[in-house]
Amino acid sequence: MSPRTTGRRSATVARPAGAGAARGASAVRRTPPAVVLHGATVVDSPLLEDGSVDAVAVQVAPARDGDDALQPRTGTPQAAARYGIDLAELAERAGLTGAAGEAFTVHLPQPVGSSVVLPWAGLPPRIVLVGVGDESPTALRRAGAALARAVRGLHRVAATVGAQTHHDASAAAEAARAVTEGYLLAAYTTPRTGAAPEPEPPAELVLLGRDGTRVAAAVDAARVAASATWLVRDLTNTPSSTKDPAWMADRARRLATRAGLEVEVLGPRELAAGGFGGILAVGAGSASSPRLVRVAYTPPAGGTGRHVVVVGKGITYDTGGLSIKPREAMVPMKTDMAGAAVALATVLAAAEAGVPHRVTAVLPLAENHVGAASYRPGDVLRLYGGTTVEIANTDAEGRLVLGDALAWADATLAPDVLVDVATLTGAATLGLGKQHAALYGTDDALVAGLLAAGERTGELAWHMPLVDDYDEAVRSSVADLRHVPVDRQIGGGSITAALFLRRFVGTRAWAHLDIAGTGRAPADKHEVTEGATGYGARLLLDWLTQPA
Repeated sequence: MSPRTTGRRSATVARPAGAGAARGASAVRRTPPAVVLHGATVVDSPLLEDGSVDAVAVQVAPARDGDDALQPRTGTPQAAARYGIDLAELAERAGLTGAAGEAFTVHLPQPVGSSVVLPWAGLPPRIVLVGVGDESPTALRRAGAALARAVRGLHRVAATVGAQTHHDASAAAEAARAVTEGYLLAAYTTPRTGAAPEPEPPAELVLLGRDGTRVAAAVDAARVAASATWLVRDLTNTPSSTKDPAWMADRARRLATRAGLEVEVLGPRELAAGGFGGILAVGAGSASSPRLVRVAYTPPAGGTGRHVVVVGKGITYDTGGLSIKPREAMVPMKTDMAGAAVALATVLAAAEAGVPHRVTAVLPLAENHVGAASYRPGDVLRLYGGTTVEIANTDAEGRLVLGDALAWADATLAPDVLVDVATLTGAATLGLGKQHAALYGTDDALVAGLLAAGERTGELAWHMPLVDDYDEAVRSSVADLRHVPVDRQIGGGSITAALFLRRFVGTRAWAHLDIAGTGRAPADKHEVTEGATGYGARLLLDWLTQPA
């Protein structure tokens, strides 16, 4: 059976051209490796004998209670028979437990002399034993991620991981999606600049024993989601010596135009005329002037869903301004525009997936620098719509650009739902660590939908309260609002930031994702990669694809 591959101011540039249009964006962005469906199994696949496959990956699960032996899963006994190897013994020697995320590569010896014929002659010279744990979607994502790292530098790997003979079409699709998503996410590497060679490209993945329209659709959905995460990671990992607001706006314009989406970029003159006092003040100290970008997707024939606006914090570098950060805290600040990258990737992926909702991304972009024109603690700013804000700490700039963007979206875009995404507060990281984002919201159904999407995708969120008693923290004696509390004993820095943002969303259904902890990672772990994680794009895309 043949393998199957899933394969300055600018006014409105183009109108959306439907779900397939977004595929054109690939010309200006990196894409994950190919994933191929192959209906033949490890027993009868001709791919294993034509020299095109470098490794075969098979699956093992933990021992049952009261038993010491690992449990082989579909394809593993058949691989053992075809290769003439006791894979159970090899797994035991390697100390494998079958836990999700384990991977061990067996490098098979080659014969010495032409008269020696080994049982695996003509077959791929490597077998990768992969632990699948309890075979839940989370476990299979981790298995796919472990496989991606184990086979880096190879050209093609054929895998039975995630295949089960007892699966119906729905279960087979779910398993294939989880393995594919984990594999593609962990296959990511940070782009390099300079003379050093790029890391070895990831191997093409062949899913043995999988075929059919439902599995193909699930694998394609995984590719769209992983591609969105790759884009977020690439944009966020780009050094700020390259990435200023104008660069980010141009990148968004190019991607949106190639995808056939509507795009608008506001420069400093338009921002001043429109009264965007927060974005302008934050960007005033930098030689790189601010921008506001709007990218809009409308489903074919207008769609029947809601209008969802995603606002992403886009601070392309954050020194803290006059309230300057310590050196150590400044080092990762090229990633402070992760929210804007998530918003952009979400609207592009929504178009590619053909979601039924109108989706608009709003990217307020600025560089928070130190200069003669820097805004100061004690200043009073007038944000979009007229709300005045007393400044107490110029290193709390994110909520100012978000306040402008949210108020503008509320007043001009007529959203049914407003969602903002931001690396906003250290308090969210202190309270929840790096595996859960802080989620706030004014609509119970919206919050529940986002929490469920987080569980499905592994991009977890924790519902946090909007504590009305803390509302005094954003009161000012000289302006409508104060953007950070006077009384530090109030605490709850992530909560008070959310309370500030709530003042700019009117009566809209609104959710706020504080991804300060989840947006960055100190090391590779499962499907998460070191540096920018891309957190949020898959969560939002999953939520957008669910029935309203």
